Formats: sequence, C-alpha cells, structure tokens
Amino acid sequence: MRAATSTRPADAGNGVGAAVDTHCPYCALQCGMTLSPAGRASVRVRPRDPSAGGLCQKGWTAAALLGSPARLTTPLVRDGGTLRPASWDEALGLVARRIKEIAAERGPDAVAVFGGGGLTNEKAYLIGKFARVALGTSQVDYNGRFCMSSAAAAAHRAFGLDRGLPFPLADLEGADAVLLAGANPAETMPPFLSHLRRAMDAGGLIVVDPRRTPTAERAALHLAPAPGTDLALALGILHAAVADGRLDHAYVAGRTTGFEEAWRVAAAWWPERVERVTGVAAADQRRAAAILSEAASAYVLTARGAEQHATGVDTVGAWINLALALGLPGRLGSGWGCLTGQGNGQGGREHGQKADQLPGYRRIDDPAARAHVARVWGVEPSTLPGPGRSAFELLDALGTSGGPSALLVFGSNPVVSAPQSARVADRLAALDLLVVADIVLSETARAADVVLPITQWAEEDGTLTNLEGRVLLRRRALTPPPGVRTDLEVLHDLAVRLGQPPERFPTDPETVFTELRAASEGGPADYSGVTWDRLRAGERLQWPVPRQPGHPGTPRLFLDRFAHPDGRARFAAVDHRGPAEPPDEEFPLYAITGRVLQHYQSGAQTRRVEELRAAVPEAYVEVHPDTARRAGLRDGAAAAVVGRRGRVLATVRCVPSMRPDVVFLPFHFPGAQRANLVTNPALDPVSRMPEFKVCAVRLSPAGEREAQ
Repeated sequence: MRAATSTRPADAGNGVGAAVDTHCPYCALQCGMTLSPAGRASVRVRPRDPSAGGLCQKGWTAAALLGSPARLTTPLVRDGGTLRPASWDEALGLVARRIKEIAAERGPDAVAVFGGGGLTNEKAYLIGKFARVALGTSQVDYNGRFCMSSAAAAAHRAFGLDRGLPFPLADLEGADAVLLAGANPAETMPPFLSHLRRAMDAGGLIVVDPRRTPTAERAALHLAPAPGTDLALALGILHAAVADGRLDHAYVAGRTTGFEEAWRVAAAWWPERVERVTGVAAADQRRAAAILSEAASAYVLTARGAEQHATGVDTVGAWINLALALGLPGRLGSGWGCLTGQGNGQGGREHGQKADQLPGYRRIDDPAARAHVARVWGVEPSTLPGPGRSAFELLDALGTSGGPSALLVFGSNPVVSAPQSARVADRLAALDLLVVADIVLSETARAADVVLPITQWAEEDGTLTNLEGRVLLRRRALTPPPGVRTDLEVLHDLAVRLGQPPERFPTDPETVFTELRAASEGGPADYSGVTWDRLRAGERLQWPVPRQPGHPGTPRLFLDRFAHPDGRARFAAVDHRGPAEPPDEEFPLYAITGRVLQHYQSGAQTRRVEELRAAVPEAYVEVHPDTARRAGLRDGAAAAVVGRRGRVLATVRCVPSMRPDVVFLPFHFPGAQRANLVTNPALDPVSRMPEFKVCAVRLSPAGEREAQ
C-alpha cells in the first residue's frame, strides 16, 4: 500500500474520514481502489477489485496529483501575450462572446470541439450534445480517434458491433493460448498480466512486436516483424493454419461468410514468402498457428501496435480473419478482442463526441438515429449537423480558410499527442480563439487564449466503461479546491450564455447519465437499463443492458449470433501494402513509438508526479548497439532522431535485442523531445487513424544547436 498526500479533506457528503471505493484514473482496466482520507492531509490508495489484478506504479501514485502545486485553480486569460488570472465570469464571458462573433461571421462550423478518451461517459455525452445543439457545429472529434478507431471499424465490419473485449476480462484466466498483436501490457497495463498466467504457464503466450518488450520476455513465442508488416504476418499464420489442416470447417460454414474471398488473398502469402517480407521465420509462423489451434481455449488480442497504421483497419481485420478461421469468436472460452487503451476509451467512443456518431453508438447520418436523439434533446432532427472532420483532419484544418477558427479542448493535449505535432502547434497558433479546460497547464493549455481549471478524477462522480464493456461508477472522494469547476458546469455555463435553456445542459452527473440512458436506448450500445443505483449496489453490468427490469447485461457477445442481420461474421479480403513511409537511403531506419511503464499518454499528469518523473525524467531512443555505433553514438549520448517532418532529441539507450533497422521513442515528453515531431499523419481510409507506429528516420549525434 502506497501513500500520497492531498491538501484537502474528504467530501463531507461521503463522510469525513470515510473510505471511498472508486477506480484508477488511468488505463482501460479501471482497477478498483479505495481512497482513505486520513485527517485533512493524506490519501491512501489500495487495490479493491481483485478482478483487476491490483494497481501498477501509475495507479498507486495517482493521488499525488490531487495536491500537486502544478494544479490550476483559477481561470487564465491571455492579455498582451501573457496568461493572467481572471474570474470565471470574465473568462466564460469572453469565450461566449468570441464564439458568437466567430459563428456569426463564418458560420457554426467555424467553432470546433476536441474531446478525450479519458473523460467520463457523462462528459463525453454532454460534449457531443453541446457541440451539435449549443454550437450547431459538425466539427467535433476526440483523441480516441488516435487510439481504438481502427479496431472499432474492423470489429464493426467483421461482427456488426464493436466492444473492446466482447467477453469478460476474467475469461482470459482460463486461456491455454493467447496471441497479443501489438500489445505491451507489462508496461501499459501491468495488472492485465495476472489474467494471462495460465497461458504463460502452458507455453501458450505469443507476442507480436518488433521490440523485445517486457511482455515479449514472458512469451513462449516472440514474433518480431519489421514495422508495418503485421498484416503480412497475419496472412502468413492464416495460410499456415489452412495449409496444415487447422481450419475449423464447421464453424466457417455455419457462422461466417467471405472465407473464400479472404483465402484467395492469403493463399498467395505462404510462410516462406512472409518470412522474406517480415523477417519472421516460417517455422515460427507455423508454430503460432499450431499453438492457437491446438489449445482448448484460445484468444487473439490486438492493440495499438496493430492499429496505428494507415492500413490499421485491414491489419486488425487480418488478425480477426485468423481468429475466425480457427473458430474462436463467439465461442465460450475463446475469442478475439481489442485491448482498449485510455481510461474511458470504450465509453468515450459510444456517446457522441466522435465526428460521425450520436449517443448509443448510433451513426449520425442514420435518419432514425437522428430522430431518436433529437427527441431526447428536445430539438428538431433537421437542426442536427452531419458528420464532421476526423481528429487529425480537424486539427490540420484549424485556422485555414475552410477550417474552424475557434477550438474548445477538453481532456486532451494535442500539442504533444497528435502526429506531426509541430504542424498541429502551428495550426493552434493560427486560431482566433483557443480554449482549454484542464487540471494543469499542459503544453496545449500554454498556447490557449483562455484556460479553465476543472476538477479531476477523485473530485467528481461519473461513470466510465472499461475494456470489457462494463459500466463503472467512479465516486467522488474529495472536495475540489475553491475556484475549480467540473466540465459539466463549464458546458452548462457556456450553453446558457449562448442562449440555451438552463435545463437542457444539467450539471449533476447522475442527471446527465439518466438522459444518456434515454439517448442510447435501442442503440448498439444500449445503456438504458443501467442505473446509478444498480452501480452503487455493486452490480457488474456490461452493455447492452436494455430497459428491462433486472436485465443482467451482456457479459458475452455473439455466443448465439453475430450482430449482422444474417447473424454471421464477415471475413475481410485484406492484403499487405506496407508502411506509408518505408525507409530509404536518406532515412534508413524505422522509428516506432509507444508507452513506458511510468507514464501515460502525453505525460501531462504523470510527469508531475515526482516518483514517476524521477524514474523516467526525459525522452530516450532505444537502438541496437551496432546501429548506434554506425551513427557515431554510444549509450547515454545525446541523439537527434531526424525524419521528413522534424527531429526529436533523445538520450541513446543501447538495447542488444532491438532490430538493427528499428529505433523506439516513447511519446510522453514535450518540446524538442516530442516523438510526434516525426510521426506520419498518413490516415487509414476507413478509421482515419494516423500512422503513429512507423515512419522513416535517420539517427545522428545532437549538434550543439540542438542540445542547448
């Protein structure tokens, strides 16, 4: 049990000194914890939910940020180039006035909103409603577009419905074999590994990753393809499974369609050909197929490494094809799933802050969906805008002649987290109005015209939906500091100033959730049967939960049929195309990006926790010793990782297990250490996911100019 300090007492409404059951503010596991206020000064954090496997280092230090001196407690307004303290009335008045002026001059789409996958369901829902009703804009999207959008699109295509894990997390504990494609949970969500013990003990853990990560170290079989060749590898393993007689003919015939078309592509990708493209031995491809097909219980799980490509939807589709060929999805004790990343990465993409969606996972271009949601909102369907730009396209259009000239940001730090981040910073600087609501002065907030201080996880009630589709109630444990407001209060106050009736934008999260239930009713992600009373009582509810008395929710999807009208899953005929920017003579190395154990997302929170910052204080670049030597570098040297769009400064870490053609950069650091200065904004044609995971670079010593 770790202790962290806070400067504020427990909320009297929860009982002074009383322990409050809540959930970790970081990844999509949403591990249970108890916050125990000790007098007026300290908060103790301990695991509460055994199903989540405990807390990682980020979790047990989470309370440290509650009393951080970096915390924002008063609005800031830019005055003569400097941010100065202001009253809430001045700050909100300025924002509302400028929004009205900009919209009157250029139309409602001149104002945009950018949300986040860590926001509660209530916030995600109200942001989408605020954008479309109070602003009348189609220009709303969120940073989850950078995380799970390719897996969501592939799952919709294959199964007719997307839920990260369409089965309970605990089901993995019975697995004899698990293939992780592009996942490093030992660092990104360490408690998850407790669910893989049986597979690890049985020699059934397969990890697909160009790096020998801490997760790969635990695997019986580590497949290390060249970056951007994951799809070819999936085709090779599928080919091996079919050629070696491992195809589940009865399942394919009875529960799927499209196998013949998919096989026509995979038939050309025999393992020896795949070995030449990926570097993964043909024997290892066949061994992977054997491990999965011979296991009584097997799962194929994908994550960001498979998704964050300009071919991400097809790559995930190829792994789903493999799972379907082996008869895994929709079978008790086996399946395919996506390891959702952000704390509310699942719920955040269900309730309307995404450019093409309305609450309940409804499509915004569906007339029936528009009519249903408009009725709940009390507006005419014709007043709702249509689909807007996706996340990077929205950021890239800011300040241009056809793009928005005002942006409101909630729960995101795109100056660090977006691809081609120098370009994004320039676009933000071109705006007539940038408003950022945050708990600290993030890199994006530093560029804002108005900064609004808002509550954080332990200071507010709200629900989140974890990676298994389970709706969780995160309880308020502390009174927020004076001068801080919730995001719901900010949206309410702005909506009223923009002419909306006060009752249309509630500030009480339970009231907002009740409205969300109605808006989601009958949709793919139906929350209508979920109530806060049921969550308070400890019920484990995984959507869909229809409005039927006592409906238990749906822990396991697809056991009887898939969500397509004919009840069958769809194979996808997908082919390998390779990375959008392969290495060449000028830029001979692949750069890949990812997380480290101690930090989360853009690092805006974790870099302010002393224990985490001390462990990993700055950016580094992992590189094979021979590659470093050829570049004139040694371990600990200052290096420049140079690409077509910029350069990243980082300290060299020589790692003998690295592929000689690959360098790795963590993406949590600001300024000249931003990994996203070099990443490629090439987009998947379906999901609009940028190609974060691979770009071409060269490595060189940092010159005096760069090092200063």
